[in-house]
Amino acid sequence: MKNYELMVIFTPVLSNDEYKDNAKNITTYIKDNTGEIIGEDFWGLRSLAYPIEKKTTALYYIMEYQAETDLNTKLQIQLNRNEKIMRHMITSLDKNAIAYNDRKRKGIKLGKNNTIIEKTTA
Repeated sequence: MKNYELMVIFTPVLSNDEYKDNAKNITTYIKDNTGEIIGEDFWGLRSLAYPIEKKTTALYYIMEYQAETDLNTKLQIQLNRNEKIMRHMITSLDKNAIAYNDRKRKGIKLGKNNTIIEKTTA
């Protein structure tokens, strides 16, 4: 199984409950197809770099997961079918990205020579 990161940009007209429900549907689909959710982050409403479908803001959702490669093809089909999703991107993570995401989840900030500068508890 390989590690992936999924970024989804939802339309900004969703309520907070609809936003969370759509994100939950994605995680449920991955779990039902033998994937494993490692971490997720609800960024919420953010400005877009350029308008998409005449919208200047969107709801961002980021998730890290482990799955077999063939799951991504099925997942992309499901994401393309959802009209509430404006854009999505699946990125394959290497060992450095996996380590960085793990440190970020634990709240560890590294300085030069990989020394711990600060460890936050959130």
